[in-house]
Amino acid sequence: MGALASRRNGERASGRSGVVRPCEPDDVIKCLDMVYKKGGVTLAHARVLAKWGERRLPPSARHLSEAEDARLWDEALVHLGFALRMKGIVA
Repeated sequence: MGALASRRNGERASGRSGVVRPCEPDDVIKCLDMVYKKGGVTLAHARVLAKWGERRLPPSARHLSEAEDARLWDEALVHLGFALRMKGIVA
């Protein structure tokens, strides 16, 4: 999400951070789109991923106000995680 936010703000990657990414942010978006088209996630799942991804922390089921987001987050990560593993992006 950090890379996507930087791109949205017009920043360019300098490559100096020393962090090696296993993929481009667009690769993750493509996996999410594929899972969405197959019915594994809904727009509600995608919204929760974006909302909490921007915050760079997951929602907590312990907080009543975040419980539904936490449920959607967990469901989305199950489906997205499988797709990312199949593409070799995560282990």
